[in-house]
Amino acid sequence: MGKGGMSHGAAEGKDGEEENMAAWLLGINNLKIQPFKLPPLGPHDVRIRMKAVGICGSDVHYLKNLRCADFIVKEPMVIGHECAGIIEEVGSEVKSLVVGDRVAIEPGISCWRCNLCKEGRYNLCPEMKFFATPPVHGSLANQIVHPADLCFKLPENVSLEEGAMCEPLSVGVHACRRADIGPETNVLVMGAGPIGLVTMLAARAFGAPRIVIVDVDDQRLSVAKELGANEAVKVSTNIQDVADEVVQIQKAMGGGVDVSFDCAGFNKTMATALSATRPGGKVCLVGMGHSEMTVPLTPAAAREVDVVGIFRYKNTWPLCLEFLRSGKIDVKPLITHRFGFSQKEVEEAFETSARGRNAIKVMFNL
Repeated sequence: MGKGGMSHGAAEGKDGEEENMAAWLLGINNLKIQPFKLPPLGPHDVRIRMKAVGICGSDVHYLKNLRCADFIVKEPMVIGHECAGIIEEVGSEVKSLVVGDRVAIEPGISCWRCNLCKEGRYNLCPEMKFFATPPVHGSLANQIVHPADLCFKLPENVSLEEGAMCEPLSVGVHACRRADIGPETNVLVMGAGPIGLVTMLAARAFGAPRIVIVDVDDQRLSVAKELGANEAVKVSTNIQDVADEVVQIQKAMGGGVDVSFDCAGFNKTMATALSATRPGGKVCLVGMGHSEMTVPLTPAAAREVDVVGIFRYKNTWPLCLEFLRSGKIDVKPLITHRFGFSQKEVEEAFETSARGRNAIKVMFNL
């Protein structure tokens, strides 16, 4: 179990203390606000009052299926991991933060002892304790306890909602680092959902001069254009259309596709990315729609197209906050729906996110 808290059904706090409540996933389509007992505050920990928590696609997967990829919910779990809040208490050894500081929260606690952690690739730590990834509890709660070094003070001109958006934005930033995006990199983004959009915004902030984005949905493509995509290409779900659509994509780019980001992770999106990328280019697999895919890897290998993957992120919060502070990235238009923290609103918020349609990022204001 992570730092955040302990099992549900906990006793009430001391006299006069507010009882900490959280959104518990109890079963398929079964979310309930129930007590959430906080662990003791360690010397390097902080207690944070949650103020903004976003809903991620993985949260919806857990609600609808009790699983996401290979992670399976086997016992009640607090949901949520995209979050920001205000420091209410600091541990005895915490020097970097004080009560009242507004912070964005990196949700994964690695071991810092394994070889991957020592190499700096702590996102791949096999002992990672990540919010709302079974069996670790998440952050859709009144308060949580978390290591201070994973809490990042917000610049004065960055809101708590924007702070919570650092989590999905971190995926895009990490992808751009893995793909070496720069001012000479023309970028293709497959998928205009929340992760496709933040990847597009990150690529622009990294200097990409031309970005083409692809999706099956007109509304999402319209949003992508408003957010700064140079061109938007609507495609079908039929894999037989890949060859014709690659021609459309390359025409829209007006030159070679240097890097393609597959932010969906399906057979067709990956096949399109591999086929559209220029010889010597790179494909970065960001989305995890399918655990196994059948794709034209041999022709891509013959063109020396490199394929890289990403898993979450590492050391991204400072850069995300700088992008937000400087105005290089504006995530505010992505927040399309807001809800409070009542039983009814929690249920409505998750249904809104699950339906999709015009919802991009659904945010709780606690």
